[in-house]
Amino acid sequence: MNAIVKIEESRALTAGDMRAHVNLIQEVMQAVMKDKTHYGVIPGTPKPSLWKPGAEVLCTTFRIAPSYRVEDLGGGDFIRYRVTCIGTHQGTGIVLGEGMGECSSMEEKYKWRKATGKAEFDATPENMRRVKYGKDYNVNQIRTEPADLANTILKMACKRAQVAMTLNVTGASDIFSQDIEDLPEELREAGEDGAESRTVQQPQRRSATNGAAEPLREGPINEAQAKLLRATLTKKELTEAECCKHFGIENLDTLPFAKLNDAIQWASNPQ
Repeated sequence: MNAIVKIEESRALTAGDMRAHVNLIQEVMQAVMKDKTHYGVIPGTPKPSLWKPGAEVLCTTFRIAPSYRVEDLGGGDFIRYRVTCIGTHQGTGIVLGEGMGECSSMEEKYKWRKATGKAEFDATPENMRRVKYGKDYNVNQIRTEPADLANTILKMACKRAQVAMTLNVTGASDIFSQDIEDLPEELREAGEDGAESRTVQQPQRRSATNGAAEPLREGPINEAQAKLLRATLTKKELTEAECCKHFGIENLDTLPFAKLNDAIQWASNPQ
């Protein structure tokens, strides 16, 4: 059974249960996730935003299977999808929660594209073209063809919904914000209000006794981390014996915690 739901118990989770749950998320963030791959910090925001690869890691950790319900809200000259992502526990089939996401071709980054040249720009009707002015640049842009973006917009809506579901089900909103990796590039670089980039404090465990921050533990990986590694090996059709031989250990449960990230990377891309 995973750390989110215990079917055999109807009692409320204790503070210790919740602390252990948060510790597991932080350990996965520390050992498996990478900045700018699984999450990222937008300048001027207080905490990292969770990206789709990071949501997939958390779903694997807690054995959450996502499924999608799609609503087509588009019109004659625009594409718009609203998607609900349903998180279901893989072992029991119980629905753990949902998240909603939406995407439209009327969004700024989908509505316009850079003209391929002055001839294309001049040949486009005036109501279908514009000059976008930035701090140190200006770009000739023309309207996109919405139908060309239908698949991209559907995938973006699904991604937003999956991230929202993952945050709702795992209760990780105190660690991550909703995915905002699709902000315009100029806001990524400088921040919407010009704020300087903030650093993210490395995750720490919380003491089970007093809640005080303490360093991540040393020694071998725990049961949840071993499950995550085994799932990666199975996906790549690798055996535990091959992994143990590569890292010089007797069995997977004795893998040092410090080598977990290396083992995940090796299992994902074995040489």
